[in-house]
Amino acid sequence: MDRDRPRERIPPLAEHEWTDEQRELLEYAYRRGGFYNVIGTLARHWPASRALGQVGAHVLGPTSTLPPRERELLILRTAWLCQAEYEWAQHVQIGLKAGLGHGEIMRVQRGPDDPNWPAFDATLLRAADELHADQCVADSTWQALAERYDTRQLMDVVFAVGQYTLVAMALKSFGTPLDDGLEGF
Repeated sequence: MDRDRPRERIPPLAEHEWTDEQRELLEYAYRRGGFYNVIGTLARHWPASRALGQVGAHVLGPTSTLPPRERELLILRTAWLCQAEYEWAQHVQIGLKAGLGHGEIMRVQRGPDDPNWPAFDATLLRAADELHADQCVADSTWQALAERYDTRQLMDVVFAVGQYTLVAMALKSFGTPLDDGLEGF
């Protein structure tokens, strides 16, 4: 398998290329500085972008049942496992705002077997590893999560890892460049 990272294959949609519908939905983010390359790239397939945006808004938004810090552990581990540099760089910043420390973020790379993880954090990372490897959380990991999480939270673990696996595939394949000011791996 060719592991070379593609150069930009699908450039982010520039403001002058927006349709009226896109302008209505994207202009607010653009004007306040929240228009990232991920948004511009995915906007080139507008129906898919809107559908993915709904799932993404759930995972990152108020309807998700996961605490933000724990959600970011899952997303960062997924980004690392997928070697999704764009996703990693964005979520390092989001993870810091969600309460993760720099040391914890770097330990995400070492995974759930790092002895410095609290047990539940290690379980979250293990769930991401299992979903990445087998597309299924193992029974023992599920049971450990279920000691703290209710049914909807257990589902949101899978939704978070699944959403960001899809985003990783897309952004890597499309060659989406890092936003200004972000550091990759």
